[in-house]
Amino acid sequence: MSKIKVLPDSLANKIAAGEVVERPASIVKELIENSLDAGARNISVDIESGGQQLIRVSDDGEGMTRDDAILAFERHATSKIKSAEDLDAITTLGFRGEALASIASVAKVRLRTQNENDVVGTEIEISGGRMLKVRDIPFAKGCEFEIRDLFFNVPARRKFLKSEGTENFHIANLVTHYALANPQVSFRLSSNGRESILATPTADLRERAYQLFGSDFIGDLIEVNGGSGELRVQGFVSSPSVTRTTRDSQYFFINGRYVRDKILSKGLSEAYRAMIPSGVHPSAMLFVEIPPHDVDVNVHPAKTEVRFVRATVVLDLVRESIRSAISFAKAAATPFGEKSTETVTGQIADFHKPYYEEKPHVISKEDLEGGFKLQNPVPPAQPPQQQKINLSFKGQSETRDHKAMHLPLSFPMLQRLRKLNRRMDAASDVSAESILKAVHRGSGRLKICP
Repeated sequence: MSKIKVLPDSLANKIAAGEVVERPASIVKELIENSLDAGARNISVDIESGGQQLIRVSDDGEGMTRDDAILAFERHATSKIKSAEDLDAITTLGFRGEALASIASVAKVRLRTQNENDVVGTEIEISGGRMLKVRDIPFAKGCEFEIRDLFFNVPARRKFLKSEGTENFHIANLVTHYALANPQVSFRLSSNGRESILATPTADLRERAYQLFGSDFIGDLIEVNGGSGELRVQGFVSSPSVTRTTRDSQYFFINGRYVRDKILSKGLSEAYRAMIPSGVHPSAMLFVEIPPHDVDVNVHPAKTEVRFVRATVVLDLVRESIRSAISFAKAAATPFGEKSTETVTGQIADFHKPYYEEKPHVISKEDLEGGFKLQNPVPPAQPPQQQKINLSFKGQSETRDHKAMHLPLSFPMLQRLRKLNRRMDAASDVSAESILKAVHRGSGRLKICP
């Protein structure tokens, strides 16, 4: 007698539910993804007792016909893929076709739906994987899934659920993820009749983040925009001065799909290395756009893990894009930083261009071998008068003073001399004795004459 037997579908679905339905938030995730794939623009989530007693997800998507609604609860029934080649170019959030069958096997499910081309809607009731009722009802376009008594027939799974507050947190965190990824869609979350999240459609990610987190969070964000072509990373990260003790404020998306990925998390951590102390973490909302054939989303039934074909390239892109954004934000925040950046950029563009261009004449070899010296000081009996340092090379006589000192000339010194020289023209609080300096450009050294 054979020892190996084929398991019945009801038992196989319960086993699959162990991977797909980890907690109430897993059900909310699958249903929201179905709503987004159906083109919904308004998604509403209602829960009771942390989702253990009730999960209701309704949308205004395209809805389903009567036949499609019945087939949707069959195992591996999907409208997202048709052949094996489609797995290499997945652009939808759902595609496995096993979520609804797994959910229906461990809960009491009621589906109400209507396609825009149908006259009436369809209602289906399933309990523990057994279809109880299918009937026509009046219903608006879209879908409404109602899941009650989660794990009522699997007590061993039910006892591992956390407290109501913990399950509420995971559901709210998941709704927040998809609200960030889809700012053009309206999201609402209600727990035990009390509305906890309400996000109306917005124009961009910054406005949606303001809706969800408030102005204090938005004020410290730094925009990230890196990469080129089909491989890009966009979003926002927090300033190095603003950190958190947990990673709860880190949101990662691959082609609009919410994921928990070690590569993205590592790239974020490496970007902040030496900027923040250990034990704290930055906030981030990062969206990576990558060709579908370069990422495998069919790694885990929950579809929250991915595998990259070129993981090192993605890691480097995330790290360097964040570093560049932070460096640019620091330079833009300080006026001196902006001036220094412009000066250095101009110097790199034209390295041989002289620092001072008040007199755009050709510098001769004699001028370079010469130097600068102060004009004759005023007699001691008279009040100090303003004397301007001659910073041009032309017309300077060559001096050889054995008492003169030569010090290395740096770019900040040149800036300081130029600023003081301008003050001599406009201000009256700078005397000639306070800046007894001259510049010897020929040897690249600063000459201080007594």
